[in-house]
Amino acid sequence: MRVAITLACTECKQRNYMTTKDKKKNTDRFEVKKYCKFCNTHTLHREIK
Repeated sequence: MRVAITLACTECKQRNYMTTKDKKKNTDRFEVKKYCKFCNTHTLHREIK
């Protein structure tokens, strides 16, 4: 069962990316380092509700 999730920058709180994840395999919050165009650097992005 794949669900759509939104990734938000942990520095500026902007919602930059949309992706999907498998809810059965990954029950915790998804985190990945990605480029934030507002911060102009690579920052940690976390899944939001």
